[in-house]
Amino acid sequence: MIRRISQQETFPLRSAELRNNKPFDQCVLPTDNTEGIYHLGYFLDDQLVCIGTFFPEDYPEQGTGGFRLRGMATLSAFAGKGYGAALINFAIDELTSVQASYIWCNARKAAVGFYSKLGFDIISGEFDVPGIGPHFDMRRQIVKNN
Repeated sequence: MIRRISQQETFPLRSAELRNNKPFDQCVLPTDNTEGIYHLGYFLDDQLVCIGTFFPEDYPEQGTGGFRLRGMATLSAFAGKGYGAALINFAIDELTSVQASYIWCNARKAAVGFYSKLGFDIISGEFDVPGIGPHFDMRRQIVKNN
């Protein structure tokens, strides 16, 4: 089941899968207080196995109506089973209902294939996020701009 969750509920997965088990206070994203932000979680029974954070932010030169994805993570034991794809598709349905134009993210190089399968295109050259590694910006159109 996918549902909205609190910022605090994202911290265990952010810590374990994205930040090398750093303390939760080091798992806060600088955008976590953005107006319009929401966090989604995929629950398998009562266990939170996948998360993603979505908020309004336009990508430079890509037009208005953008939403950014940050903090996408799936517990390693549950990776590759479709939970991340289901969470992204759920988010896209939600974003369609609010007429978002597109969704974009900084994708880790290792995750480019995952996002490509979901209809995202690479829109930048490779760049390094210090302490995390190589990334690409990726974007998926949701609704056509008028």
